[in-house]
This record gives sequence, structure tokens and C-alpha cells, in this order.
Amino acid sequence: MKIGRFQVMATLQAARGYVLGLSYDESMSWGLNRAIFYAAAKRGFKGKGVREGKAGLKEAAGERDTFFLGDTMAYKVDGEKGVLFTIGGEVQKVEDFERQIAARFKGRFDDAWKEALEIIKSFDKEVLLSQDSFFEHVYRPRRDELAEKWSEIFS
Repeated sequence: MKIGRFQVMATLQAARGYVLGLSYDESMSWGLNRAIFYAAAKRGFKGKGVREGKAGLKEAAGERDTFFLGDTMAYKVDGEKGVLFTIGGEVQKVEDFERQIAARFKGRFDDAWKEALEIIKSFDKEVLLSQDSFFEHVYRPRRDELAEKWSEIFS
């Protein structure tokens, strides 16, 4: 399976969250949430409406809990192992990250994770705390290079 920009964004965002203090599980939820957000933004946020379920009902009722990582805001729910992030009423769980992202790496996600952490740690905290700076200085210059490299190595 090919590693695409979606998987690169999720992995780099997860590493960003981890370096900025989220737990491993929280960072996996964060990474998938941000990848879904950017994919939806690219398409103009078209698609399914608010889904049913605990998070969906909270969002529909306007009772959303927010979380900020630097200047980046996401909706959250409290999970058993900490904070989990939501978008469109759907909770992004660690299992979802493993199925949608890590599985593409054919059992070698840890190698990509280590590389992503090295990349993220090479930037000043100010870059990581800014959504725009992260996109412009971390993700955008590497997205195609990492997608190609990781596809060759891990798929």
C-alpha cells in the first residue's frame, strides 16, 4: 500500500503533539484528527453532517469541549487513557490511527515514528506551537519526499 500525504500529515502531527506534551495515545488521536481536518479543509468541508453518538450529540447541542495545542484548536472528549479528539462528531481513537495510518507501514510504523520525532524535534517550539508555521515549515516541504520515501521503504 502506498503511503500518501494523509499518512504523512497524521504521523507528523502525532509526533508534534507528542513532542509538545501529549501522551502517546493522545498524540495518535491528535494526528489522525488533524489529518482528517486538513483533508476536509482541502475539499471545502463537504461531506457527512454531525453523526449520532455521544460526541455527535454534544457537538449538535453546541456543548463542545475545546483543546488547544499552541494556536491549534480541536474538539475533545475525555477517554479512559486521556484526551481523545473529535471531528464531525466522530472520536479519533488509537485503534483508528493504527488501522488508517500505522497499518500502511506493514508492521514497521515504529521506524517512521522515530523519523517523524527526529524531524519534529529539530524545530523550535514556536514553530510547533503555530498551526501555520507547522504547515509551512515542517509539513509542506517534506510531505511528498516522505510519502515517496516511506512508500518505498515500508510498503
